[in-house]
Amino acid sequence: MSLDETCLSNGEVYTILTNKAAHGGKGALAAMVRGVASDVVSNILMMVPRELRRSVKTVTTDLSSAMMLTVRTVFPKARLINDRFHVQQLMTDAIDQMRIAFRWVVLAEENKAIKEHRAKRKAAKTKTEKDLIGEWVPQKMPNGETKPQIMARSRHIILMHKSKWNDQQRERAAILFQMFPDLEKAYNLYLQLVDIFNKKSKPAAARLNLARWYNSVEAFGYDGFNKVIETFENHNDTIINYFEDRLTNASAESFNAKIKAFRTQFRGVGDIKFFMYRLATLYS
Repeated sequence: MSLDETCLSNGEVYTILTNKAAHGGKGALAAMVRGVASDVVSNILMMVPRELRRSVKTVTTDLSSAMMLTVRTVFPKARLINDRFHVQQLMTDAIDQMRIAFRWVVLAEENKAIKEHRAKRKAAKTKTEKDLIGEWVPQKMPNGETKPQIMARSRHIILMHKSKWNDQQRERAAILFQMFPDLEKAYNLYLQLVDIFNKKSKPAAARLNLARWYNSVEAFGYDGFNKVIETFENHNDTIINYFEDRLTNASAESFNAKIKAFRTQFRGVGDIKFFMYRLATLYS
């Protein structure tokens, strides 16, 4: 089973329980509960007969504490698994925060350069001196982009594996990492984490690999990664459970996308009850 959340309309969030075995077809939708509070969702799911709930073997979720509490309450016999892609996303989000901090540095440097250039032109006493100073021209990097442009356009580079970069992104990444070597080191730590999840390791070996990775992250010394490490350590067992069956929340994300496409097809959700009825008819 998979537990996820989605927003239908007007900011209303629903918790969705799906069955992986249905592969997104008939029987995929097991339950859809309004809200995300653990006690509310648990009370609804507890209406399912106890024998059925105890027969559930695995449940995948993101790193939400509320969802994990729901799983432990409703499915006491199930192995709880944190989705690896949400785990990896936590790391990329922290790296992106580092990129944003560097972006502000670059913008501050550019603003300072513009201010100094204007001061020089203002101080010029003749038109000839002003012409010699000329208009301010931003520094262009080898790929033709300015530093602020590179910083703004590097977000997608940080959020994906380098094997998926195109030629333009590779050139931009090379310039970015040359300007900020620490950003490259942080990105390489993310790649190491991806490699750990990609290896078909047993849980014991994966636990050891993650412990070594924790040490590398701590040695890097970036404060923004402290919360990442703390989260990983707090949910270490449920993260390691991924290496038992290598299950992810991909089926739930796919089903969530179906719901959004269904919603778009009807230009939004005007009648929530009828919309839920149609979902239940098609997928429950």
